Amino acid sequence: MPADDETPAPASSGPAAAGVDAFPLPRRCPFSPPPEYARLRAEHPVARLPMLGGDAAWVVSRHADVRQVLSDPRMSADRRRPGFPKFAPTTESQRQASFANFRPPLNWMDPPEHGTTRRQIVDEFSAQRVRQLRPLVERVVDTHLDALAAGPPGADLVAAFGYPVSSQVICEVLGVPYTDHEFFERRSTQMFRRSTPADERARCAREIRDFLDGVVTEKERRPGDDVLSRLLSRQRAAGGPDHEAAVSMAFVLLVAGHVTTSNMIALSVLALLTHPARLARLRAEPERFPAAVEELLRYFTVVEAATARTATADVEIGGVTIRAGEGVVALGQAANRDPAVFERPDEFDPDRDARAHLAFGHGRHICPGQHLARLELEVALGRLVRRLPGLRLAVAVDDLSLKEDGNIFGLYALPVAW
Repeated sequence: MPADDETPAPASSGPAAAGVDAFPLPRRCPFSPPPEYARLRAEHPVARLPMLGGDAAWVVSRHADVRQVLSDPRMSADRRRPGFPKFAPTTESQRQASFANFRPPLNWMDPPEHGTTRRQIVDEFSAQRVRQLRPLVERVVDTHLDALAAGPPGADLVAAFGYPVSSQVICEVLGVPYTDHEFFERRSTQMFRRSTPADERARCAREIRDFLDGVVTEKERRPGDDVLSRLLSRQRAAGGPDHEAAVSMAFVLLVAGHVTTSNMIALSVLALLTHPARLARLRAEPERFPAAVEELLRYFTVVEAATARTATADVEIGGVTIRAGEGVVALGQAANRDPAVFERPDEFDPDRDARAHLAFGHGRHICPGQHLARLELEVALGRLVRRLPGLRLAVAVDDLSLKEDGNIFGLYALPVAW
């Protein structure tokens, strides 16, 4: 049975809440969110905190409250709104300038535009369609495992496996040339670092956008058998292609499709290698990998900023009134460790039923690529540990370099040997 709910506590409206001086905090342990987040959940579940990028926002940390925020139609995902939470240092003029040449992507949209746009691609990533992509994913994984096995008995698993697998899969699905993967990988990494200057983050986003503008232009001239070509075809059938909308869609699918999964692959391998008994059972019973993937998604919850919102009307969350125009962060890292939902939440337990996790979000903005991400993790992890039975860490866990200031958490490198 799940543990009892933590004792209800009042909201806090000051920086003293659980010792959080500015949100978000750096994540300095690969296996746990900052400990202050657990204290927020227990003592200040709806806390108004200063944001690292300026101003303040409400941080909501209990599982039920996070679900409410993400499903409430009065919560806007439009990052152009003045009250939207600021996760990285920036000025208002820099923030507005960064939006100037961009069509808002899917994850910024509100109804009715969001529903209309999402329907254009949702079938491409349905559970049924993703099952048909299994041979593609298996081929990509095997290609990179072959390369690992053919080389010396050691590698950086981020550079040699996590990035290549996730980038090649999403490139082939979308119809983006994989030969350009280093270009968008480097810029995406910089873009998600909170320590990257605002002008540099904007430049990285602009350069990826310009690259994809060229890809979409080529699809308009020479369509192929891929998601972007079919998106353009649907647009034509609906009254005419919308080039900028297609570029915007390509941007969010490419960036989210490789950054999140590559980080999850590396972190998942780390979890398995540091839990040898769990790994041994998965090797002996590989049919358990789908459930293990759900637990890994819950355990790491790598995405921090995608669940931010702005209230468009007064909303009561956890007994606290959030006023119209105020920013809200639905803190998935804390919600996925809520003992009211998950027994022994700080333990990695592949045998638990973790399907209530919110790693992909919740509500209308739930990640459209969730089924593909699950498939990639299942195939990549299962085949890796079977193909390299002697796989082990080549450095101490404390020596790993963490993306502690990233809006998407992960490892910069994972040295392994076999």
